[in-house]
Amino acid sequence: MKILVLANFGMGLYNFRKELLKELIKHNNEVYISLPNDDEYVPKLKNLGSKFVETHLDRRGTNPIKDLKLLLNYIKILTRIKPDVVLTYTIKPNVYGGLACRITKTPYITNITGLGTSIENKGIIQKITLRLYKAGLKKASCIFFQNETNLKFFCEKNMVNSKARVVPGSGVNLNHHPLEEYPSENESNNFLFIGRMMKDKGIEELLKAAKIVKEKYFNTQFDLIGGCEEDYYQQLAELNKSGIINYHSQQNDVHSFIKNSHATILPSYHEGTANVLLESASSGRPVLASRVPGCIETFDEDVSGLGFEVRNVDSLVEAIIKFINLPYSQKKAMGIAGRKKMEKEYDRRIVINAYLEEINNLVGRNEYEFIRENC
Repeated sequence: MKILVLANFGMGLYNFRKELLKELIKHNNEVYISLPNDDEYVPKLKNLGSKFVETHLDRRGTNPIKDLKLLLNYIKILTRIKPDVVLTYTIKPNVYGGLACRITKTPYITNITGLGTSIENKGIIQKITLRLYKAGLKKASCIFFQNETNLKFFCEKNMVNSKARVVPGSGVNLNHHPLEEYPSENESNNFLFIGRMMKDKGIEELLKAAKIVKEKYFNTQFDLIGGCEEDYYQQLAELNKSGIINYHSQQNDVHSFIKNSHATILPSYHEGTANVLLESASSGRPVLASRVPGCIETFDEDVSGLGFEVRNVDSLVEAIIKFINLPYSQKKAMGIAGRKKMEKEYDRRIVINAYLEEINNLVGRNEYEFIRENC
């Protein structure tokens, strides 16, 4: 069987979905990956056994001519490969890949990885995006949502005409992110942020909060990891030089940073399900996150993490200081509680089995057995 995967970014595909790809490849399927040619993760995905299809895609652009070219390119790819099923992730592959599948009458399964800025911000862009999304989702065999709030939003907008189900984000590989020993009580409080340096990730609130906290708690450390997608280079450099933060840019290995941290902070404005929170909790680290869908589900308040109000520096500062002043034993216990939550609710096998079940339904036979061992 031929399976085509449409995505816009190799890093997410490799880091969060390689176990699904490996499972599909293990069953002697031809798995094709559609990505831009300059994506650094293409060689890694090919090494898994997948076949690469070059696709020109502007992840954040809104040029209608380029988007029309993307649609035509997808139709060309589908016509050439003739896949039995297509898996789509993120907005543009979901929309234009879905439209291409409708035109070519190809079965497809869509994953709503989050609403995104174009939908979160009300206005003409939101209206256009919703219309396109509705067209792209119309004939999907199944639509996976990563939280109940996103599913409810799409239903209220009358955008769900297909089977829909909620999965726990991308899940977390419990073996790749094992429970780590908690850092020593005598060390400073090390907070970790992992994500793109952009407004919607709450980077502005985090930088302001770091300044305030460092004035009172000198032994507190803020480590930031991630590529800079918006114009924060100068600000990051200045704060790094002054010792307010430690900016490490993009890193291939985030687990070592998680291991050395006392807690992870994510002040994001919106998420599907925040992978960084899953990986941190799986490693036994408490999480501090904004109370928005995609974050609030990943921790239990005062048990495995602390929440704060989104876009609110004062609330973020309050949560950070509250955590700093917690007894060491309670911080450690929060990390262990987070690990247990991941084992029970967010094991990546849950997501993989959901895909295998839907593909089984599409092909009309039990092509795949559910996986029961850890990934």
